[in-house]
Amino acid sequence: MELELRHLRIMCAIAELGSITKAANTLGMAQPALTAQLKRIERTLGGKLFLRDHTGTRPTALGLLVLDRAKMVLPAVSSLHDEAARLAQHTGTAEPVTLRLGSATGPMLGALLQRLGTTHPDIHVATHTSWSANKLADMTAEGALDFAFVGVCGDAGPPPEPGVRWRTLAHHPVFVLMSARDERAQHDEVELGALADERWCATPGDGCFGDCFASACARSGFTPRSLYETDVLTCIEMVESGHAVVLCQPLFHEIPGIVAVPIAGNPLSWRNLVGWSERGEMGPFAAEMIALSRAVYGELIDRRPTYSKYLELNPGYGVDYTDAGVR
Repeated sequence: MELELRHLRIMCAIAELGSITKAANTLGMAQPALTAQLKRIERTLGGKLFLRDHTGTRPTALGLLVLDRAKMVLPAVSSLHDEAARLAQHTGTAEPVTLRLGSATGPMLGALLQRLGTTHPDIHVATHTSWSANKLADMTAEGALDFAFVGVCGDAGPPPEPGVRWRTLAHHPVFVLMSARDERAQHDEVELGALADERWCATPGDGCFGDCFASACARSGFTPRSLYETDVLTCIEMVESGHAVVLCQPLFHEIPGIVAVPIAGNPLSWRNLVGWSERGEMGPFAAEMIALSRAVYGELIDRRPTYSKYLELNPGYGVDYTDAGVR
């Protein structure tokens, strides 16, 4: 990890308030997340930056050195931003509005781009894809992305990146892709234990999904032979050839010869989230982006008649229209 401006701001907040807990509240972070971030900063710089005792939190010698430099760097960067904005306004050379989206959530990005092209044809949209939700969250925190669309396993929290707010867009059970030639795929659902002898594939990602999958298999009385993390095309080829089954979201694009089958009891689930920086210029656009994204998920579900019917029997899943934030 490289030292960044947001790291300097975190250090200054801790030093000014004399408390990690108070700094976390001021920065809008959970205290454990701030503590973890401070540890990463200390590893990057090679030593302790603060000491904690009954009197509070105070900087070490290394901490004082870094804080001294931070007090020079942060005002200089702020001044640079202000001067650049004034120059752009004065010369009329301000760039057209660009909306930067990062995604690791599969089928929704294409549909969202189509919707944005219709509702906001004057906005240029730039995209970045990654298997890593943590990387996308980090890019959002540092201002490289305006919005990040990621998935997390079950009830797991979003990537604990300081300064990034999150909303849940949808909650889905995890299905399994099977060859249509497999007679088990002809049923309404398949028992996880019935797949004990299969090889497994999934697209890669960070988080706890692999561990949750192993735990679900253990509860069903077996240890999975393997879980290959690979790209979508390889997953499809493995299913078509009958060499593996694939864990997937139920919105997976329908392909002839391949069937997405619910797993009995829904032992695994997936939540789709959108995150944005609290300090980003596109923050005021967040409410509209959430509404557009939820509408896109609703349209994708409508295009999957089998999944729409499934949701009628399992009302706890589908698009999430609550306004509560996710931390």
